[in-house]
Amino acid sequence: MPAVLTVDPRSGVPIYLQIIEQIKRSVALGVLAPGEQLPTVKQLALDLTINPNTVARAYRELERDEVIETAVGRGSFVRSNGTTQNARAAASDVAAEALAQAVREAKSVGLAPSQIRALFETAVSRWFPEEA
Repeated sequence: MPAVLTVDPRSGVPIYLQIIEQIKRSVALGVLAPGEQLPTVKQLALDLTINPNTVARAYRELERDEVIETAVGRGSFVRSNGTTQNARAAASDVAAEALAQAVREAKSVGLAPSQIRALFETAVSRWFPEEA
């Protein structure tokens, strides 16, 4: 697996969700190719120095979301059936989580919904100037 996963226990985001987001992002960006094998639960837990149950939970969620598939005795692999559609859904999930986190942060510093909307519109205009 070429993608390097990292976790930050102090981020406030559960570790299993961090793993899910990073794998979904890697699939969406094509860093993880269809059919590519993921590290075993035990190996990823050792690499990240976390509980194997945390990795297993992340893998179960990814399997439920049809991003990966697990073959008993062989390991977990990026799904090859419908990977493009799943990658688009994964990209949407990652973006939705990032936006939700940004809104939570803006709210926590006391911004009003109208101010958050204005900031969002400014950011969209900056990144998509041809559509402004």
